[in-house]
Amino acid sequence: MDKNKIDRINELARKQKSVGLTEEEKNEQFALRREYIEAYKASLISQLDSIRIVEPDGTKHKITPKKTYKQ
Repeated sequence: MDKNKIDRINELARKQKSVGLTEEEKNEQFALRREYIEAYKASLISQLDSIRIVEPDGTKHKITPKKTYKQ
């Protein structure tokens, strides 16, 4: 997500607190927040997928999730 979109999210949040948002701005804010959350989750999943456990004998293996969460 680029800096312009994050700045727009913050701008809309400030406006919402001060004077309120129009319906169009609320929809834009929702879409931008959803995009931000999805980008954040993708980044986190990528980081977690790159983690490897190194055993004392030197072998490496990926971590496996204990439970799959539905969203």
